[in-house]
Amino acid sequence: MVAPTSIQPTPTHPFTGRDVPWLLATQAARRASHPFLVWEPFEGTGATWTYERFAADVARVATGLAARGVGRGDAVVIHLGNCPEFLLAWFACSHLGAVAVTTNTRSTASELSYFIEHCGATVVISQPALVPAVAASGAALRLLVCTEIDLGAVPDPATLAGVEALPFAALLADGPTVEAVHSDALAPNSVQYTSGTTARPKGVVWTHANALWGAKTGASLLELGTDDVTLIFLPLFHTNALSYSMLSTLWSGGTIVVQPRFSASRYWDAVVRNGCTWTSSIPFMIWALIEQPPPGEHRLRYWGLGASEVGVVQATWGITTLGWFGMTETVTLTMISEIGKPNRRMAMGVPVAGYEVKVVDDDGAPVAFGDSGWLKIRGIPGVSLFLEYLGNPEATAAAFDAEGWFDTGDLVTPFDDGHIRFDNRGKDMLRVGAENVSAAEVERVIGGVAGVKESAVVGRPDKMLDEVPVVFVIPFGPAAGLAERVIDACRAQLAEFKVPREVIVVDEFPRVTLEKVDKKLLRRLAEQRSSE
Repeated sequence: MVAPTSIQPTPTHPFTGRDVPWLLATQAARRASHPFLVWEPFEGTGATWTYERFAADVARVATGLAARGVGRGDAVVIHLGNCPEFLLAWFACSHLGAVAVTTNTRSTASELSYFIEHCGATVVISQPALVPAVAASGAALRLLVCTEIDLGAVPDPATLAGVEALPFAALLADGPTVEAVHSDALAPNSVQYTSGTTARPKGVVWTHANALWGAKTGASLLELGTDDVTLIFLPLFHTNALSYSMLSTLWSGGTIVVQPRFSASRYWDAVVRNGCTWTSSIPFMIWALIEQPPPGEHRLRYWGLGASEVGVVQATWGITTLGWFGMTETVTLTMISEIGKPNRRMAMGVPVAGYEVKVVDDDGAPVAFGDSGWLKIRGIPGVSLFLEYLGNPEATAAAFDAEGWFDTGDLVTPFDDGHIRFDNRGKDMLRVGAENVSAAEVERVIGGVAGVKESAVVGRPDKMLDEVPVVFVIPFGPAAGLAERVIDACRAQLAEFKVPREVIVVDEFPRVTLEKVDKKLLRRLAEQRSSE
C-alpha cells in the first residue's frame, strides 16, 4: 500500500519496530494486576479483567481464530456492540497480524453485504440479536462466530434458529497459545467504515502506527495517568470510543469501564461507583442527564464534548468541558482545549502538535481571523493520518491536494488567540446524534424508488440529535404513495438513523446553478416546516 501524498514516514519514526501487540504486552507486564477492563452490563453479571488476564484472553481468542484459519492480512468483521468480546476480538486480530473490520451495529443486511464483500472478509464475529442481519446479507462466510449473550442479556433463541454459528467461548482455547505475530508499524491494523460524500461508505485503513499514535497522543492530550478511569458508553466501532477513550487509556495504564450504551439513569451510578475521572460525551447526553438527580461526590475532571466552556454543564454539575476535533481519517484529536488553561467558550480548542492546520476560502487563500472557511489538516499518512481508503485509490487521492493537505469538508472559524470554532459540515454531511450520514448515500437509495425523478436530502435541526435527515422529492408521475415507498426503501437498505424523518414532495428544487441544488435554502425550508 502506498501513502497518498508525497509526505512519507521516515525509516525511523515514533513507532518503528512497534505494533499493537507490543503495547498490550508492555502494559500487561508493567500493570499486570491493575484493572484494565471493567464490564458494566445493564443485564446479567459484570466482570473485571486485569491487564494480565486481558492479554492472556486475547492470546486465547487469537489461538482459537488461528486454529480456524485466520492469519496475517485476513479481514475479520467485528459486528458487535460494546462488550468484552469486541475488545478481545479486536486485539486478537492484531495478535495474528489480521485486520479487524468494525461495522456499525445499526447496519442493515444490505449494508453488511457491502461491508463484508468490500473488505473481502470470510469471518464475522457478532452477537445473537445481530446474527439475523448477518445471515440475511447473503455473504459467503466460512465462519460465523456468535457471543452467547447479547451485551449481558440472555438472547431470544429464535434469533439463531437455522443459523450455524460457533460460540465465541469456543475461541477461548485452553493450553498453549500462539505467539503474537510481529507486524510492521505501517502494516494495516484495522478498518472502519465511515460515511463520506460518495454514495457508498468508505473503509478507512489504520496501520499499527496509527493505532499507537492515537493511543500515545490521546493519553498526552488528556493528561491521563495510571489512576485514571475512563467511562465508555459511545460505540467502540467509532473512533471516538476506540481511539480517544480506549487506546488512550491503554497507553496510560489506566482503567476503562465499558457500558453497552448510554443510559441516563445508570450514568452517575457507574461514574461514582467506579471512580471515573472523565468521559467522552455528546450533546444528547447533556439534555438526557439534566433531568436526572444530581450525583453526590464524584472524581470527574472533565467531559470531552467538542466545545469548551459549555455554560449549562458548568452551572449544573460544575464539570469542565473540553472542546476537541478529530475524525476517523485523523485517527485522534487534531484540536483540543488546553487542560488548566484559558479556553475560548464553545471553541474546539487549538491545533495539536503533530498536525498542521489551515483554514482557507473557496479559492484556497487563508481566511482572516473571525471569518469562516474550510478546514484542512496535514500529517503523515500511516502515522498521524489514515493510510488510505480501502480499495479506493481514487477517493484516497481526491482527499488530499498536491501538498498533502487533507480536506475535512468542515467549515470552521479561526481566532487570533489560536482557538478554532466549528461552524458546519460542508460536504453534504449530516450529524445525527453520534453518527455521520452522507446525503449522497441516502439519495442513492431514494433514486431507485419508482416514481422518484430527483431527491435532495438535508438536515433539520433537532434538540436531542443535533439534526435529523429529511428529503425533498420531485415526483415522476403521480405522487400518491410516493412518500411511503421512499421510507420503506430506506428502512430496507439503510440503518435507521439514516432514514428520513419526513418526505416533502415538491414540483421543483431551488438551484444555485442548472445542476446544483440550493441545499442551504432547502434546509431553511425544512426548519420552517418543523416550527409551524
